[in-house]
Amino acid sequence: MKPLFLLSFLLITATGFAQLPADYKGKPFQDSVYTRGAQAIPGRVELAYYDLGGEGIAYHDTTPENEGAKLNHEFHDYGSHHRPGIPAYLAFFRENEGVDISYTKDWADFNHPNKVDPAVNQLYIGWESDGEWTNYTVDVKAPGKYKIITVYGYKDNKSSLWLNNKKSVDLVLPEDTGNWHYWTQATVGEITFPKSGLNLLTLKYNAGSNLAYFDFVLIEELKK
Repeated sequence: MKPLFLLSFLLITATGFAQLPADYKGKPFQDSVYTRGAQAIPGRVELAYYDLGGEGIAYHDTTPENEGAKLNHEFHDYGSHHRPGIPAYLAFFRENEGVDISYTKDWADFNHPNKVDPAVNQLYIGWESDGEWTNYTVDVKAPGKYKIITVYGYKDNKSSLWLNNKKSVDLVLPEDTGNWHYWTQATVGEITFPKSGLNLLTLKYNAGSNLAYFDFVLIEELKK
């Protein structure tokens, strides 16, 4: 092994990049507002913060338009989907990309009882279609087994999580809430991260629900 290549290999391994697929070209999401880069586990992974890289790299969506941002530009008899006082950053979040994103609104998400309320102005992925996916470069701080908790609206969409391009868990949304904007909370699966550092999570989903985030809660840390 050549000295320069050996040094690069050791640096990559030490900084946690070794788990990432070598050919992956996506980068952790960040912008002028969200500057933290890779989302940390244990912790919350916001699904709207999928990686940078575009269609076929960071995500796959069946339509080129962000349907949520498109809707939030529209006006109807009951008013605008861009609610008063909501910054354009939220209303039109990542509007030039294909993943369909919106935010929880007063008249749609909070004018009825929810079993568990999402946060006000919570970003979520909606308008889901079969075969779509999003990638997340995550920073695993503690290897181990985690339970996955989410807040969602409507019904099971036969989604799954893949870790570094290998299927890890089928997610099960246990309750049909009856509507995309009737929300509840549930533990939807478990996943094991064998190694710390940067890992690639892929969420593969189908039609059926609005998904906001995943909370990864450590239940069994791997022995060193």
